[in-house]
Amino acid sequence: MVSQLIERIRQKDQRAMSQLYLLYVEELSSVCYRYVPDYDDAKDVLQNSFVKIFTSVSALDYRGEESFKAWMKRIVANEALTHLKQQKKLVFMEHNLASEEPLDEEPKTERVSADELHRLISELPDGYRMVLNLYVFEDYSHRQIAEMLHISESTSASQFYHAKRLLAKSIKELTKSK
Repeated sequence: MVSQLIERIRQKDQRAMSQLYLLYVEELSSVCYRYVPDYDDAKDVLQNSFVKIFTSVSALDYRGEESFKAWMKRIVANEALTHLKQQKKLVFMEHNLASEEPLDEEPKTERVSADELHRLISELPDGYRMVLNLYVFEDYSHRQIAEMLHISESTSASQFYHAKRLLAKSIKELTKSK
């Protein structure tokens, strides 16, 4: 079914574009909101992402639905990065890892809903949230993240470490209040 939609999109079929949009808008919206928590900005990024998907699909070598979804998610992530860079909203915190206490045990997330976890991630500082998303959800290495964001590998690793610490603290506070 998806391969047929792609073929029709390559032929500029507007209905196929609408169908593909409806099929993936929720999933790609959640990717977008992980990076861009502001609703209006996220809508703009998602719109730009779909435009890029529709205009780039002709060059795509379709290898199945899973790789197609991964391709679309990378477009959304890259569009979100571009947006944050243009808005100068991508700020990286400076830290000295040598002076940090080790991370306590992992927080218990069984009592935290997906929506609550998403909210907690969206509340992280921009640099933390960006690196956490790229590393955990998009499966980029710290080297790849460093290249994408024009930072050092150690800055990427530091942002990830501190994102995990802050997220763990937020999860513990949330579960205590339940």
